[in-house]
Amino acid sequence: MNNNLISAARAGNLQELQAFISDHINLDEQDEKGYTPLIIACYNNRYDAAKLLLEAGADVNAQDFGGNTALMGVAFKGYADIAELLINHGADTDLQHGNGGTAIMFAAMFGRNELVEVLLNHGADTTLLDARGLTVLDLAAQQGNEEAITLIEKSMAD
Repeated sequence: MNNNLISAARAGNLQELQAFISDHINLDEQDEKGYTPLIIACYNNRYDAAKLLLEAGADVNAQDFGGNTALMGVAFKGYADIAELLINHGADTDLQHGNGGTAIMFAAMFGRNELVEVLLNHGADTTLLDARGLTVLDLAAQQGNEEAITLIEKSMAD
């Protein structure tokens, strides 16, 4: 693993990232946790770095060793602009990690309701079940996230 590549992604260092891209470095190389440069850039709110990596061909649906994607990370963190970027580059809104969680489940559980709305607008499946048999609606209810419940119910009625 090229730790300099991961560091450049974490810092959002576009010059360094461009140099790696020019050197044809594998942009989907994973670190010891399975994080790719794209996952790291997104999780650290580095929009321009994420955009550069995506335009250079980074795998938008790459998963870390727990099955988490860049979209799941931004849903957890609440970065709607990066979620839109990822979805516009083909991110699968319905991929499930090791425990069956999806991006919209993360958003609902952590009160990232702008992300709940973004994901619903892009057709996220509200019927998927996690490993415990819970839907996004169940998870929002568990957390007392009334706004997410309202958004999800409205989406399901449409």
